[in-house]
Amino acid sequence: MKIQGTSNVSSAKPIRRKTIGKTRSASAVSSAAPARNINDTASVLGIPEAEMTPKVRNAIMTLMAEVENMRHEIEIAHRRISELEKLADQDSLIEISNRRAFVREMTRMISYSDRYGINSSLIFLDMNDLKIINDTYGHKAGDQALVHIAKTMIGGLRDSDIIGRLGGDEFGIILPKANEANADSKAQQILASLDENPLILNGKKVPLKIAYDIYPLHSGLSPDQALDHADKKMYSHKKSMKNKES
Repeated sequence: MKIQGTSNVSSAKPIRRKTIGKTRSASAVSSAAPARNINDTASVLGIPEAEMTPKVRNAIMTLMAEVENMRHEIEIAHRRISELEKLADQDSLIEISNRRAFVREMTRMISYSDRYGINSSLIFLDMNDLKIINDTYGHKAGDQALVHIAKTMIGGLRDSDIIGRLGGDEFGIILPKANEANADSKAQQILASLDENPLILNGKKVPLKIAYDIYPLHSGLSPDQALDHADKKMYSHKKSMKNKES
């Protein structure tokens, strides 16, 4: 499942830059490295053994220390780049894919359908009454509700499934190689799990209602078209839910 674990309390720990000291002195490095390594390096560099004077040895040791420091710097830079790439694809509230990353995965799945003729399914979900929760309990409670929904959805997904927050109170789930019937069954499981595990605010159970609909990710479709069609179908479902409640 291409997501990150959800949490609204803690965020990913920043990668702290390691303190790298100034270039070590030749004598300090010399004591740490066996002499045979220096001779091996010298032979690679084409320096005759007869010319391996103390001055040349010190210069080689200084160069080796600088190369090692540069290697550490590059490793730190690569880790930092990976962290920034992760943050660029992650929702600002919940540690799952944001819309940008989710659309990219949709594009990949549609391309997969183009090549192999195997369709996948999109579940488009929308939380009902988020405004009521915000007005009643505060916006922090609204954020807790969104995180609770995301955690509940993740708990019922496969490792290969993809979940993302599309904006506001809207979520998307991509089920690779799943037909519409399978996707509808999965959506029903998520709703049942939400009913069984309501959000608790100030010691009070707060039921969370979700409207959803399914749309197949088939060949010749663009991600925007899929989201637009799924959104329209979901809105009809949401409207029918409200009509039943009134």
